[in-house]
Amino acid sequence: MKLLVRLTHGSRPIIAEVVKDTGVLINVDRARSDAHEGEEALVDVPDDYCKIVSEKMRNLGAEVSILEEGIRHDREECVDCGSCISVCPKEVFSFNDQFELQVATKQCILCGRCVIACPHQALSLNG
Repeated sequence: MKLLVRLTHGSRPIIAEVVKDTGVLINVDRARSDAHEGEEALVDVPDDYCKIVSEKMRNLGAEVSILEEGIRHDREECVDCGSCISVCPKEVFSFNDQFELQVATKQCILCGRCVIACPHQALSLNG
């Protein structure tokens, strides 16, 4: 399950502390730090441990959002052009046998490249 974790500047290493305290391995898919907005990380946690990890992070002062899906695909707007396929670093997008766009939302790391590439604004980010 994907968690979007927001921290304030000067925070202690919360992700490392959660891994140490819970023993749950956390994969950091994407992270960024901004002088004005603080720090943000998109992490992947095994589904069975999502609740315990998110609670622990909140107890340590992080703002945590559980993301069921990283990307929203508007089937009505999509023309199945495939522009998103070539720019996605995680192979979230593919065509089926009928050349209709398929979206593996759980793989999405919210980089936003597909949203920019889509000529019909059929894609948007959650989070």
